[in-house]
Amino acid sequence: MTPKYLLKRLGQAILTFLVTMTVSFLLYQAMPGGPTEAMRSVILSQSGGSVDIDRLNRMIQLYTNVNPDQPMHVQYFNYASDVILRQDLGTSFFKNEKVTTLIMQRIPWSMFISVYALALGYSLSIFLGVMTAYREKSRFDSTVSSLIIGLNSIPYYIVGVVLIYFLAIQNNYFPTGGRIGSGITAGYNPEFMLSLVKHAALPAISMGALATSGALAMRGNAIRVLGEDYIRVAQLRGLRETRIATQYLGHNSILPMYTQFMIGIAGVFSSAVIVEEVFAYPGMGLLMFEAVKTQDYPLLMGTLIVFTAISLTAIFIADLTYTLIDPRISVGEE
Repeated sequence: MTPKYLLKRLGQAILTFLVTMTVSFLLYQAMPGGPTEAMRSVILSQSGGSVDIDRLNRMIQLYTNVNPDQPMHVQYFNYASDVILRQDLGTSFFKNEKVTTLIMQRIPWSMFISVYALALGYSLSIFLGVMTAYREKSRFDSTVSSLIIGLNSIPYYIVGVVLIYFLAIQNNYFPTGGRIGSGITAGYNPEFMLSLVKHAALPAISMGALATSGALAMRGNAIRVLGEDYIRVAQLRGLRETRIATQYLGHNSILPMYTQFMIGIAGVFSSAVIVEEVFAYPGMGLLMFEAVKTQDYPLLMGTLIVFTAISLTAIFIADLTYTLIDPRISVGEE
């Protein structure tokens, strides 16, 4: 990897981030009842309509980082400066707290179930992809492939609703929502840890269903590898099937999955918006959903910016580390 390639990819990531933030800002401002009008309505309703116009504008600027008296390009420049240079995303209209504080309180919980879902979904994808390829055209292959296609045809939030009905409501194996059980003391104790895992299990399984689409890609990679000479040599040497499937087939088929895995981080994080609402799991996705319902524009912009930053970071890391996973690949060479 050359420094030129590194700078090029970094520049593309920064440019994508700025374009996303700019388009989002302009769309929010152009919407009927945009951030400043929404904030103006809230303040006027709380004060009974008797607020000095200068004080009103100062309060709007305090919450949204935007002065409504200034031209649009100046408003955007001030907002972008606050976001990039001071990491100030404004103040939530309805929670009356700094957006950055709210996001930092929720993001660890969203990351917890997202990592849980990714590990579950991709581990299952790799295992099933290798096994179906190794037993290609068998009954096992057709059954598992049909199940995966069927599972990926169903929206992940429907999977979540079904899981709640059968595993939480009908059989009471898991809680229906929340992060931990009531009355449990937070800390490093078995009761708290068990409650944490049980509350995260159903949201993670629901989001993990999204990641199982990788099983079909893994199957395709593995079938191509099966035609390689070293696989036939291993079979002729009489090596155990499990060893051929895991060490020879699995190891060489998993490399193209790496980029998909890193990009999948963005997909799983974005799915948290709906899943956390379905399971009433108080993470960053639910925070964004609440911001949409209440038209809390600073909070909505803040969560969108953080989601964008996480997605771009994952893709950037995938680009830089792919050569470490597969040394045969060279990037940035002339």
